Amino acid sequence: MTEQRRTALKELQSLDLEIRASQQLIRDFDPLFEEVEEPALVLESEAERTRSRLKEMKVEERRIVQSVDDKRAREKRLDERTSSVRNLREEAAVSAEMEMVKRSLQTEEQEAYTLIDQIRKAEERLAEVDAALTEARAEVEPKMAGLVSDRAAARESLATSESERERFAASLDPSELRLYDGIRRGGRAIAVSELTEDGACGHCFGVVPLQVHNEVLHGDALIRCEGCGVILAAPDLEARAAAAEETADEDSEAQAGADAGADVQDADTTGEADGEDSGVE
Repeated sequence: MTEQRRTALKELQSLDLEIRASQQLIRDFDPLFEEVEEPALVLESEAERTRSRLKEMKVEERRIVQSVDDKRAREKRLDERTSSVRNLREEAAVSAEMEMVKRSLQTEEQEAYTLIDQIRKAEERLAEVDAALTEARAEVEPKMAGLVSDRAAARESLATSESERERFAASLDPSELRLYDGIRRGGRAIAVSELTEDGACGHCFGVVPLQVHNEVLHGDALIRCEGCGVILAAPDLEARAAAAEETADEDSEAQAGADAGADVQDADTTGEADGEDSGVE
């Protein structure tokens, strides 16, 4: 495999890594959407539960009110019967029934008062939750709009990379492309790896025999690592030199900063010493 063809596969891998990163970025938006929506969703869920409970309580309130009205009507009828009883036994029966109706009526009236108080509290809570939900949605909407915009941009970037990858892959040797795609099949990210400076596989760091090393540097065949199976490629010497130069520049800047700090500290120390000498004189 010539240097140009090795470089082409490495460029294809770079495109695939960009695509993989874009796909992961798009997937990462899902938890972000959930995180932004969560406060509003919690309030929305509470509001829905409160409305449902309020509806049930109002149905129960109507039932109790109807039952109270029925018992009051029955109490009135029993009271009217009291004046028309014909003997003591009838009078005792009416009185017993009257007493039972009164106790039941008293119980249900108390239930109605308690339920009305619960309904009032639920309505107040629902009003609070609705107000908080309106505020939360007002805060969520711009954040959601920003996430939607960012996700759309990520999808557009992914589509561009996929189109570029398709065009680039079409220019490669079909057999080499099949081998490359076969290595990456199953979600594997790395299919091509450069040799390290000491001649090892840059992916698994397994030692590459000298003969294989020379074939990678000069041969025309696809050479795969015996350890991990990736396609071995010659190191990009220009890229490594540029990286080394950049590292050296950073080290020089860091050393210059350290030296400047040391000079300032020495000057401060000298000044303090001079001041002490002047005080002694």
